[in-house]
Amino acid sequence: MISNIEGEQLVKLARKAVQKYLGESVDINIDSPERFSQKAGVFVTLISVRSKEEQLRGCIGFPVSEKKLYQSVIEAAIAAATQDPRFNPVEKGELANIIFEVSVLTPPEEIRVQSPHEFPNHIKLGRDGLILKWKYGTGLLLPQVPI
Repeated sequence: MISNIEGEQLVKLARKAVQKYLGESVDINIDSPERFSQKAGVFVTLISVRSKEEQLRGCIGFPVSEKKLYQSVIEAAIAAATQDPRFNPVEKGELANIIFEVSVLTPPEEIRVQSPHEFPNHIKLGRDGLILKWKYGTGLLLPQVPI
């Protein structure tokens, strides 16, 4: 489990990675590299705030990662800012109006039920994310995404 302080460190790391990628002179340092060396799925979400209105600006991540957490955060942050196909790449001038969110995922667990009506009994909103698989497609909902 990630503490609030560690979460803040990961958010700062994500922001600095994008700042550096966009050409700003910032140092990317990790306060507790050993703590962030475990492998974990991660998503970075960018939210643009203008005139008190929040809008999604990018979201990319890895449900399961073979890299260290801090490496995954850096890669996901840069990808969310530059490779989300729904948006144009983030520009340096936008960064002051962008909120960074980092979601660290626990390993997925399969939910087995007798009937689809039982699924809600096994899911806690706000805590559990969902990976949905059906025939040829897969989708992922982060815990903060309402169903």
